Amino acid sequence: MTRAPEGRRIPAVLGADLEVPVRGGRLAPYANLDYAASAPCLEPVSAAVAAALPAYSSVHRGAGYASQLTTARYERARHTVRAFAGARPDDAVVFTRNTTDATNLLARCLPEGTTVVVFDTEHHASLLPWRHTVRLAPPAFPGEAVRAADRALAEIEGPKLLVVTAASNVTGELWPIAALAHIAHRHGARVLVDAAQLVPHRPINLTALDLDYVVFSGHKLYAPFGTGALIGRPDWLSGAEPYLRGGGAVRAVNVPQTGEADGWEIDWHDDPEPRHEAGTPNVLGAVALAAACDALTATGWTALIHEEERLLARLRAGLAGIEGVRELSLWDPAHPRVGIVSFTVAGRTAREVAEILSAEYGIGVRDGKFCAHPFVRHLLDAHRPEAHPRDTHRPDTRLQNAHVQDTHVQDTADGGCDDGAASAVRASIGIGTTDEHVDRLVSALREIAARR
Repeated sequence: MTRAPEGRRIPAVLGADLEVPVRGGRLAPYANLDYAASAPCLEPVSAAVAAALPAYSSVHRGAGYASQLTTARYERARHTVRAFAGARPDDAVVFTRNTTDATNLLARCLPEGTTVVVFDTEHHASLLPWRHTVRLAPPAFPGEAVRAADRALAEIEGPKLLVVTAASNVTGELWPIAALAHIAHRHGARVLVDAAQLVPHRPINLTALDLDYVVFSGHKLYAPFGTGALIGRPDWLSGAEPYLRGGGAVRAVNVPQTGEADGWEIDWHDDPEPRHEAGTPNVLGAVALAAACDALTATGWTALIHEEERLLARLRAGLAGIEGVRELSLWDPAHPRVGIVSFTVAGRTAREVAEILSAEYGIGVRDGKFCAHPFVRHLLDAHRPEAHPRDTHRPDTRLQNAHVQDTHVQDTADGGCDDGAASAVRASIGIGTTDEHVDRLVSALREIAARR
């Protein structure tokens, strides 16, 4: 474990001593710089799962001791996640598979006729689930994001939802979620915040920020056991059809009173948590997620943020000193961000760079469009040497022409999240990242950029 500035210990991650094969037949210590895709498992998380396994059993409907103990652990995990997110006492905490699953669950629960306002800078998980959308162009600066949302929401009648990321999975830049939530509520809208990339790096307080819904994943939060969460106001969730139909979501299923009726008479749970968690849940995933929340809280955010910002500054300074390496940013380079940096290397495709880093230097990074195709294309176009400087006073014609769409946003040019011709490299850091990892990446990129 690393000693935190205030004397607490930053927990270690599993795999810190992993060695990987590199060209020449030797082994090299692995430099994992792909935390934004999936963070490694914290040792306290692994210990919590190991402790729960001997008594693992079904939850909620078993009378045996193991079932009762497992149910208690599962529901305690729900309370831990609620506290970690700073949720209101009556907010629902619905366990899901991941952020994408949680967002799709909420999409199924929107009141009829809801219009969703979303920026083209979002991850596909926030772009694609909605039926009626108003899409907003990438804002030139944070204040423009607030003004664009203000104008769009003012023109919408009926129920409306603003969807926004807390921290970009492409650039790491922090979005003004408090200001956006204020604007949304002023127009009678609700706000959903994708916090998948925020919560491994910064605290979030749903109550203090006055957010309606928050989603995040365990596998980004040092708990790679297949669980995420949707946290927020219960009314839309209670009033919607169950996300899955099956055991646990119902109070009773009866045969219709008359032989002429079709189907069953079903009494669904009003409580949104059982209503949307049909079937046997991922109990160990919930235990792991709660353990990660506890570990980060116990360590103290001051220590974690201090160490991350130090490493991030070291990485960005190193990249800035390499000719041909260009960092991608939506806003001013000094804008606050979490430990994510995307960049290009002149004369090399992103896949070439990632493969060389892995095969020759034992470094793991991500390449592609990071499940944010429209945003990455926008950044690459904006950072081309021949591109004209952005005119921040230019009228936003895309916003002026924004309209409600009755089909999901589609971006299928490259298919899925696969690499294409227009891609970038992403390095992301977290607990377990060391000075040596950062310096090895910078040194390797300097050598790669210098090759002809």
